[in-house]
Amino acid sequence: MSEQENQQPIQDESHVIAERRSKLKALREQGVAFPNDARRTHHAADLHAEHGEKTAEDLEPHGIRVGIAGRMMLKRVMGKASFATIQDPTSRIQLFITKENIGDELYDAFKKWDLGDIVAAEGVLFKTKTGELSVKVDQLRLLTKSIRPLPEKFHGLSDQETKYRQRYVDLIVSEETRKTFVTRSKIVAAIRHFMLDNQFLEVETPMLHPIPGGASAKPFKTHHNALDMQMFLRIAPELFLKRLIVGGFERVFEINRNFRNEGLSVRHNPEFTMMEFYAAYTDYRWLMDFTEQCIRAAAIAAQGTATVMYQGREVDLAKPFQRLTIVGAIRKYAPQYTEAQLEDATFLRNELKKSGVDALPHLGLGALQLALFEETAESQLWEPTYIIDYPVEVSPLARASDIHPGITERFELFITGREIANGFSELNDPEDQADRFRKQVEAKEAGDDEAMYYDADYIRALEYGMPPTGGCGIGIDRLVMLLTDSPSIRDVILFPHMRPEA
Repeated sequence: MSEQENQQPIQDESHVIAERRSKLKALREQGVAFPNDARRTHHAADLHAEHGEKTAEDLEPHGIRVGIAGRMMLKRVMGKASFATIQDPTSRIQLFITKENIGDELYDAFKKWDLGDIVAAEGVLFKTKTGELSVKVDQLRLLTKSIRPLPEKFHGLSDQETKYRQRYVDLIVSEETRKTFVTRSKIVAAIRHFMLDNQFLEVETPMLHPIPGGASAKPFKTHHNALDMQMFLRIAPELFLKRLIVGGFERVFEINRNFRNEGLSVRHNPEFTMMEFYAAYTDYRWLMDFTEQCIRAAAIAAQGTATVMYQGREVDLAKPFQRLTIVGAIRKYAPQYTEAQLEDATFLRNELKKSGVDALPHLGLGALQLALFEETAESQLWEPTYIIDYPVEVSPLARASDIHPGITERFELFITGREIANGFSELNDPEDQADRFRKQVEAKEAGDDEAMYYDADYIRALEYGMPPTGGCGIGIDRLVMLLTDSPSIRDVILFPHMRPEA
């Protein structure tokens, strides 16, 4: 008995490819090399679920006939009989192939097929002597000849960069990767159902914007030829969604891509998925409660529990999320700072400089406190924590507090030291918003390339009147990282952006 997958000598890949191309050439000479008329009638997981616990004696009288198709992952040739393992999107199942059942010519051809080839098989279910559910094959076809060899059986794709660049191969060989993206789909579906169940309308807003807005970020620029105008890939859908609130759609949400021309890291990809939602007649306190419920529902849908493990540590999404101000968080996680020091702009600038942060001259006290928070406390927020009451100068779209000057009704949600969500009571005063936009333009002129542009049409929309509204954005990729125990954002994006291959 020989096992193709682990007893063949390792060959140079170019030689293997050349050999497989030769096989494909022979198939072309015989007729249709890539047939398109095969139809699968059964999936492996369903067969295991329905018949996996049955004995050989249970199966034999019924002659249960099945038709399966998938990629050949294992192959053991034993004279006049062979075993092969087929992988479909649901699971794997074993084939028992004999010369007696399929004929000499096809059996000889099968022996030359390679791991990675896509095949279709029909036959009768039975149990082997070892109790493995298998298909006794009487019809077998090669549907797709695999030219490139799969990674070595026991190691798969060991190089992380190759896993990201060649996700198609990673998905073939890694059950863990497949599970991650199935879970991602469940999370998105759960969020969508949660929003619809709460009377939100799902909408789609433009990806190409004449003016970038809705967030403080550096945009990607492009050019529309027919209109002969510069356009921007959207950095956030916020301003368009709030236009819909003005128009009378009082609860809206969108799950879609944003694009930001910024750095790459384990938490950042140039394009990423957000869910943004807006609800009239709510405020940021309502939003915090609602966002908490939404994330909890997604966790339960994905994992069956609101208590999850991330990188070896527990995260409890079942209990109420903590709430701290920026200064409160610094005092809790960096207690060496006094309240007086945290109110001293000169002291904060000097402290930030020690950490290598060069604060721009136009930044006020609130922005400096936020920068120090990011340096000292943010990474320590393991349990779900809302940081609340952000300064006006870093929150150009948020409603200012009626009680605390210079503060907005805004929060950011942090879990495992990462920002997961950002929300606030929306600013619906058009004159205040226009003034905030003008300050953003001044900041941009002072060197802040992430500052916002002045959006005159959005001001015009607000002048028609927007009801009191709360809005929030949830980072889907980072939430998926948490709920799939993935250390890098690239692990949860099917095709993450990479530097060009050498």
